[in-house]
Amino acid sequence: MDVNWLSILGIDAFVARWRANVIEGAIAAEDRLELAKLELLEQKTRLVRLVILGAVLVALTIVTLTVLSIALMVHFWDTPQRLTVAWSVAGVWLVIWAGLLAWMYATLRKVNNPFALTRNELAQDWRALKERL
Repeated sequence: MDVNWLSILGIDAFVARWRANVIEGAIAAEDRLELAKLELLEQKTRLVRLVILGAVLVALTIVTLTVLSIALMVHFWDTPQRLTVAWSVAGVWLVIWAGLLAWMYATLRKVNNPFALTRNELAQDWRALKERL
């Protein structure tokens, strides 16, 4: 007669519950790892964009300062038409520069909060695990 002692002692249900928890944990860990990979790719994209915007901002700063200097020198020339044109050109460059600065600031704010979704999911998992225990 073959007696299933695990079943009689109720250990088989305990083992099945632990096996299900381990499988669920493995699936959850796999999902979190996939989310972290996606956020890492997004973070890399933001950093590349930030570097490019920084380079463009430096170049435009040089151009802006040059144009503003020329506009200041032209300001002292003879005719008022030269003054209007020079300050208009300088103003356009200044608006473009300010726009890029605002875009760079917005990108920088996103870079300062990397892996927000992954951290949120892990925090929820940790709370759920503590509630189970």
